[in-house]
Amino acid sequence: MIKILLIANTDWYLYRFRLSLAKYLRAQGMDVAFVSPSGPYVREIEAQGFRWLEWSVGRQTINPFGEIKSVLNLVRIFQREHPSLVHLHTIKAVLYGSLAARLVKLPAVVRSITGRGYVFLGRDLRARLLKPLVKRTYRLMLKAGATIFENQTDRQYFLDEALVHSEHSFVIEGVGVDTDYYSSLPEPEGMPTVLMAGRLLWDKGVGTFVEAARLLKQNMEVRCILVGEADPGNPASISINVVQNWVSENIVEWWGWQADMRAVFAAVHLVVLPSLGEGIPTVLLEAASCGRPIVATDVPGCRDVVQDGVNGLLVPPNDPGALTSAMSKLLLDRSLRGKMGEQGRLLVEQRFSDHHIIAQTLKLYLQLLDDGL
Repeated sequence: MIKILLIANTDWYLYRFRLSLAKYLRAQGMDVAFVSPSGPYVREIEAQGFRWLEWSVGRQTINPFGEIKSVLNLVRIFQREHPSLVHLHTIKAVLYGSLAARLVKLPAVVRSITGRGYVFLGRDLRARLLKPLVKRTYRLMLKAGATIFENQTDRQYFLDEALVHSEHSFVIEGVGVDTDYYSSLPEPEGMPTVLMAGRLLWDKGVGTFVEAARLLKQNMEVRCILVGEADPGNPASISINVVQNWVSENIVEWWGWQADMRAVFAAVHLVVLPSLGEGIPTVLLEAASCGRPIVATDVPGCRDVVQDGVNGLLVPPNDPGALTSAMSKLLLDRSLRGKMGEQGRLLVEQRFSDHHIIAQTLKLYLQLLDDGL
């Protein structure tokens, strides 16, 4: 039997983005297990009938002894489980998992680069110091197996920087959307409502959204909703105190983490993501699948989902004024929202459904297992 380990540095990532893949692989007769640090979603993973294996790794730590211990922890897991293939997600899992696989001579390794993230997008001293180190490590670790990028821009960046070889790199556009669950929804009645959903990170553009909300409220009655949690393991995380100050100023409503995003989309008229860079933003795909128009920044990942003027609008990054104008345009034009919502739903059905994405992923798995790369 083919045994596959899905590995990430958080349990929520695996539960949120890889559960549908795991269910499909299991239905094909494969043995699938999740590997991550412990967290609140472990019970949910196990409730779905999957094994969960604990991997001790710090997301923000760079202590050499701790990092070596994390690699050796994965080595022991690989030696005990004898997987046919491992699929690595998030930067530490990609780097440490690749090294562990090399140490145990496991050739079938798939890596998902889900955007460039803090190390490549961050501008502070920590990011500048880590960037050359991470680049050198990528060059060493991304030689064998397969590396998946969510958009062609990120793949080309890694090729231009000689971080990965062309023949070992592939583009699969995201993790897919359950288009049956995220079905077209009628617009709610009442006050116009705008949503931004995602981790509370500065590089997700949360600050830009808040400033745009402040401007928008000067000219119209509107509710601006922020959904998501802080991410203390990420250096770009926003303090909860800052978020609560925004709420107390009546700029945004903060709904925290929401288990049922479909219900959230049903309550809003427009979804925005002013991020500085993405792989393929699942929240925009889910919103589009529900028939919501979307506004996002003209950056890699976002521009792969938003076709400007068709299913949404693109704006420059770090530009609250442009974001305000785009939101205002759509909130004032119900007919345009309806047309863009229909086009967004069609786009997701054609390119981003989970059936489509999972089929591409399985094809790559089988190619790697049958032929090697």
